[in-house]
Amino acid sequence: METSVPPWSGEDVVALVSFAPVTARDLERLPSLRVIAAPSVGFEHVDVAAATRQEVWVSHVPDYCVDEMADHALALLLSLVRGVVELDRSVRAGEWNPKAAGSLWRVSDVELGIIGFGRIGRALATRAQALGMKVCAHDPLVSDATFSAAGVRSMALDDLLRTSTAISIHAPLIPETRGLIGSRELALLPAGACVVNVSRAGLVDTEALLRELEGGRLAGVALDVLEIEPPSGEASAPALARLVITPHAGWYSEQAEETAHRRAAESVLDVLEGREPRDAVNHLPRC
Repeated sequence: METSVPPWSGEDVVALVSFAPVTARDLERLPSLRVIAAPSVGFEHVDVAAATRQEVWVSHVPDYCVDEMADHALALLLSLVRGVVELDRSVRAGEWNPKAAGSLWRVSDVELGIIGFGRIGRALATRAQALGMKVCAHDPLVSDATFSAAGVRSMALDDLLRTSTAISIHAPLIPETRGLIGSRELALLPAGACVVNVSRAGLVDTEALLRELEGGRLAGVALDVLEIEPPSGEASAPALARLVITPHAGWYSEQAEETAHRRAAESVLDVLEGREPRDAVNHLPRC
């Protein structure tokens, strides 16, 4: 039995806590809106320019899952380097072959290139260095002092790709970074390299990436993000040997989930009490 729900009035809405897209059209329908709080690191689902024109604050939670994301990226990288997932699949298929995942590496032999050296990239670097990996990074927005403090060499993107036996991508998805890693960039990687992407699918040409894996140039690929999530019958998840996919789970722990929603609610409270939200991504002439 269907229940009739009376339409809500935009005049009654003063705050949104939203993972869903918020467009310019949505904003036009919400004349009383004062703040959109995204309980996430990313906020590309919100039309920030339109919100700013309408004098609506937009906030996010940039640091609620730094440890989880760095841990997940490292776990995916280790699963490729040591063939953990592929070996598990082979045992479940009735095999008992320590070479079923192909050639495996010593973790300390990995030369890791981190693309995007913000909070998560830096946290991953610390973890990788503790395991003996040689780490370099690319991020044009990060100071030399930050790289030096982390003990990480700053490199141009092409140079990083040429010298890294594994890369992990941690850049934000903005117009300037969409398609950052395409066919040309993948061709610069050494044969047998591994690629990890736990950031945003749009940063990488996924079709080109999977072609390189299927063709044997790449030793492994691990993805926590897909172009279409969740997969469907029309856009199913790819299935290849030495491909590991997790369901956009890198952010998740019970602690991180609580923090994300609490901090988003605190941003709403800031605005309602006349303050600028702590993690605002836009600037308004008034609070």
